[in-house]
Amino acid sequence: MRAQPTVPLAYKFVIGVLIWPAILLTRRRWQGRDNIPASGGFVAAANHVSNLDFLMMVHLLTIWASAPKVLIKDSLLRVPVVGALLKGSGMISVKRGTAQAAAALEGGQRALQHGECVLVYPEGTITKDPEMWPMRGRPGAVRLALDAGVPLVPIAQWGPQRILAPTSKFPRLFPPTKVSILVGPALDLSDLATWEDRAAAASEGTERLMAAITALVAQLRGEAAPAEPFNQFAALAGGEPNPPASSTAADHGIDQAATATGAADAAGMTEEASAGP
Repeated sequence: MRAQPTVPLAYKFVIGVLIWPAILLTRRRWQGRDNIPASGGFVAAANHVSNLDFLMMVHLLTIWASAPKVLIKDSLLRVPVVGALLKGSGMISVKRGTAQAAAALEGGQRALQHGECVLVYPEGTITKDPEMWPMRGRPGAVRLALDAGVPLVPIAQWGPQRILAPTSKFPRLFPPTKVSILVGPALDLSDLATWEDRAAAASEGTERLMAAITALVAQLRGEAAPAEPFNQFAALAGGEPNPPASSTAADHGIDQAATATGAADAAGMTEEASAGP
């Protein structure tokens, strides 16, 4: 039995409220529980298909591991009532687009060192691939795992987009939708830990991570994935083929918190879904 870190009362309340939609709106098919680390902190990295898939991921991780810490936009902490609950839940605040965003990495590392699970969406936003396959990733999840020396666990999900499509503001409530989640084995990044070039190590690890997530998604979908992932970075100003190199969490996709932000957007608490810089 995995030891459970202490969960703040406010987080228990938030989970109690959020879990019910995940239960009522879905028919769950979860696989791969044995791949959840038996002890200690770990980074959970998942594909992102809907503003509602945050609910499903928190549900699974709370049951199988521990209530995950999520990186959330600082602006959400200023929302009346919601902000107070999020602060009390111990969520990791990120001031997007500022040098202070790097503090989110430190907050994530502290949670990992305390034996907690940190949930990250390495794509940084809902997939833009026309067929909903995972896109290229940002190296934030890998950086967290390497710096903290903890397992990096790839997770695939498929089905939440049928409840709330990326372009829709209103969920399809009935009948309950089948949602499949597959937890894969932790990635072996031991060779990367010795690389002197940390940026290169994070880049290589991210390639491995997204390949693992994509393979898991293909398994859930029962079809072959594209030969090359969708490159969202090509749409950046200037058509850059890769994410810009930077030491800030904002540039590494850590600040996207597509999980908590997405759930808040779906509830009408923010102006739009979180997107990559």
